Amino acid sequence: MNRNNEVSELIDVENAFYIGNYQTCINECNKISKPSLEKDIFMYRSYIAQHKYRVVLDEIKSSNDTPLLALRYLAEYLSNSGRKEAIVSIFDEKFLGDINELHVIWIIVGAIIYSNEETYETAMKILVGNFNLECLSLHMHCLLKMSRVDLAKQVATTMQEKDDDATLTQLSQAWLNIQIGGEKLQDAFFIFQDLCDKFSPTLLLLNGQAVCYIGQQKYDDAEQVLRECLNRDPNNYDTLINLLALSQQRDKNSSQFSRYLAQLLDDHKSSSLVAAYNKRSAEFDRLVLQFGPSNTKSIDEIVA
Repeated sequence: MNRNNEVSELIDVENAFYIGNYQTCINECNKISKPSLEKDIFMYRSYIAQHKYRVVLDEIKSSNDTPLLALRYLAEYLSNSGRKEAIVSIFDEKFLGDINELHVIWIIVGAIIYSNEETYETAMKILVGNFNLECLSLHMHCLLKMSRVDLAKQVATTMQEKDDDATLTQLSQAWLNIQIGGEKLQDAFFIFQDLCDKFSPTLLLLNGQAVCYIGQQKYDDAEQVLRECLNRDPNNYDTLINLLALSQQRDKNSSQFSRYLAQLLDDHKSSSLVAAYNKRSAEFDRLVLQFGPSNTKSIDEIVA
């Protein structure tokens, strides 16, 4: 395989991964016969994205001395809640040294884990100054989570200067446009549509379009897109979240909202939304006990 073909194939692998076409990414990786660390990174990340953690844990041993070990830790973190604290500690220790000497996948995985822990400042500490496109995209993600759209715009400009046509740059711009809202929602929609036309519609891209529709109050269009997403994967987390948002906008008393919520609580127990919901539910129950009526007698007993 010559160098140009290898670069071309890796671009196909990267694009498939970033738009959420994980099985295609794996298939493209399997076509590359020449050993490649970068190929293996995207392949195992695609398995993780598909929640096929066992594949990663079986094939990347704890004794692995390559950067792939970072992906084993990510698979452990996502699949075993009892290991989360230990995994975070491993990355804390890893980043005590010279970060510049680490392969970029250590920084990417570390930032993903810190973001999952909602310690965005810690994530940005290891991302700042790194001009890898994915590191820049993760930096933007953290800033948007912290509602720092002003700083996110600066990161977007850096990405555009580095590679304006890159799929990841386009996606990051779309996410920024969604956060800005207003007329920018239409710009975001066009980015998702262009990527659908260029590659293929994926759940990631379709859900992006649905968010734009909801923000523009085009609820019928949003429902049509989300129904297509349900047909592709009835348990997709992003789709269920968007359906929750849509059902609230259309009918606040809709029984569909309760169904989607029940499905989320059942199928995505380890997700951030479910964790937040359970925490608030427990807090509500505690407040009811604390401030509820001290008289526990029934009305009949009181009247009598």
